[in-house]
Amino acid sequence: MSETVYLSLGSNVGDRATQLRTAQARLGAVGRVTAVSSFYETEPVEFTQQPWFLNCAIAIETSNTPQQLMSAILQIEEEMGRRRMQKKGPRSIDIDILLFAGTILESKGLTIPHPAMQQRRFVLEPLAEIAPQVLHPVFKKTIRELLDALPHGQIVRRMPTALGRD
Repeated sequence: MSETVYLSLGSNVGDRATQLRTAQARLGAVGRVTAVSSFYETEPVEFTQQPWFLNCAIAIETSNTPQQLMSAILQIEEEMGRRRMQKKGPRSIDIDILLFAGTILESKGLTIPHPAMQQRRFVLEPLAEIAPQVLHPVFKKTIRELLDALPHGQIVRRMPTALGRD
């Protein structure tokens, strides 16, 4: 049985748009990509002394378990040159599981829904573009409601369509 999963993708090293497109293509091997947001340029948060990110959100349908999907994501990140040398530091690609159908899961190395997604404009802005009415299973609010509740601050700019989509 297939489940709909929402992922956040980000890159701030090298050709960011190509990195996001490559990750999207590789994720097609673990599920059927059903939606892709525009690309958004976003200022870094927490560790701010690094290049700005390009982010997007995608929806996939997969029959994998959350753990199988996480394993596949880690392999894709590694194959694309991701090295975890500094927490929240620069990265060629970052892929996070945001929502996995209505699943609530907390285990070592994997928490679903993503524990900080409701605080991150760079996650919610692209996700609201493709899934505004999807309900967060813990907060019982839609993605649009979570986005609207965020305080102003973090800069998130939607990029021209030619850059964000093929």
